[in-house]
Amino acid sequence: MEKVTGIGGAFFRAKDPKMLAQWYEDHLGIDQLPEEYGILGWRPKGGATVFMPFDSSMKDFKNINNQDFMFNFRVADMDAMVKQLRNAGIEVNVGEKPEPNGRFALLADPEGNVIELWEPAGIEKDVEEK
Repeated sequence: MEKVTGIGGAFFRAKDPKMLAQWYEDHLGIDQLPEEYGILGWRPKGGATVFMPFDSSMKDFKNINNQDFMFNFRVADMDAMVKQLRNAGIEVNVGEKPEPNGRFALLADPEGNVIELWEPAGIEKDVEEK
């Protein structure tokens, strides 16, 4: 069976797309798509990507907007990322204790979209470092 090789983009509607793209670049390091065709945009480091539909009644995203999606971004150093975001005035809620697969934190972008940060642990961390 032929399989997809990865996620080629994440597209979602925004009230102010230019402002939001700049916010993601400024605070999370996600480069904006260059205006010149043929130049690649953000190139994330390798690692596992979870693709998982949730039951529509699930309330696990802990969001205030009842959004139907949530971005989960891998980070190499949760403490450094949280410090950077808090220094920029962004509220970040860090999980009280690490999970078996790593540490997690929640924040929201300026339009209220919930974002989860994940610092891998265990086998995932080992794979990323190689």
